[in-house]
Amino acid sequence: MKALISIDYTNDFVAADGALTTGGAGQAIESSLLAITQAFIENNDFVVYAIDRHDHNDPKHPENDLFPPHNIVGTNGRKLYGKLAEVYEKSRNKVNVYWIDKRHYSAFSGTDLDIRLRERGITELHLVGVCTDICVLHTAVDAYNLGYKIVIHKNAVASFDPVGHEWALNHFKQVLGATVIE
Repeated sequence: MKALISIDYTNDFVAADGALTTGGAGQAIESSLLAITQAFIENNDFVVYAIDRHDHNDPKHPENDLFPPHNIVGTNGRKLYGKLAEVYEKSRNKVNVYWIDKRHYSAFSGTDLDIRLRERGITELHLVGVCTDICVLHTAVDAYNLGYKIVIHKNAVASFDPVGHEWALNHFKQVLGATVIE
């Protein structure tokens, strides 16, 4: 069994005026990310939206010293970017679609993701979204450590750092044994 984890494809990470935007790189993957997401939903595969969540003026969040405020609860920046918002709204009440608020880079850190996947007998995870070298990477590392097979859709991941993006794609293959679909 397989599942799709769609990571952080929000306005703050993708829109031109996003607080921590991947800009054109993130926008360029939209059609691929949408097609993959819709295929998983239509096939009744488990689809997880793992979305970064920050509270306004949280002095204890570990990212405060690393990045500008982003994905703040209740802001437009935290909403899904572009047509993915429409796809989610149309399918959000389906039993195979699940939303996770995440506080850290990995979709597994502090969430019930592993339990939800194991309940469904899922052994293979397909990852899409942003940032390739941060949240996608950390989710992939945790998935590897938990024994999941990992598939990365190269045309549906992006970063604001082209060097980090390429490094992460290589790391997925060479270190995590992931399949990277071109």
